Amino acid sequence: MHDRATNKLRELPSAIRSQLRIAWLRLCGTQIGAHCWIQSIELPRNPGAVVIEDFVALDRHVSLLTAGARQAEPRIILRRGVYLNRFTLIDAAGRVEIGENSLVGPFCYITDHDHGSSPRQPVKTQPLIVKPVTIGADVWIGAGVTVLKGVTIGDGAIVGAGAVVTHDVPPGVKVAGVPAREFSCR
Repeated sequence: MHDRATNKLRELPSAIRSQLRIAWLRLCGTQIGAHCWIQSIELPRNPGAVVIEDFVALDRHVSLLTAGARQAEPRIILRRGVYLNRFTLIDAAGRVEIGENSLVGPFCYITDHDHGSSPRQPVKTQPLIVKPVTIGADVWIGAGVTVLKGVTIGDGAIVGAGAVVTHDVPPGVKVAGVPAREFSCR
């Protein structure tokens, strides 16, 4: 029976499938604005910890992962007009916010935490170290970028493909590399 229902769903036009996903996510507690386009995404736990504003587009295989106990404040906030490309993972234990009209390329990883690293105990038993991530408005993040805990990327910044962002990026600045550093185009 499940296979038959899945096959019938696949036959529907993508716009209808998107609207059905949105309705399901809203029933699960996710706040979703108007005119959003949501493909086959994963939201494995705490769907109520995610806010998706108007005109947001989430491409195939985007994962919005929230960790920790339920809380009143959202952990992942996607502002109006955000686009997340295929296979992007946002992993939030505290807060990750992406500003209006920002674009995130495919295969990106954005996290606001990591594990402790005391040599006296196993890593998996150590508490998470959590620092919020804020990505400003009109930011372009290229393919395969990693953004680590505690980073703020300013409005209008550009992060080149494959970069690992470990420090704040001022507004309007272009960065690339591992770790990401400012560069200028000639």
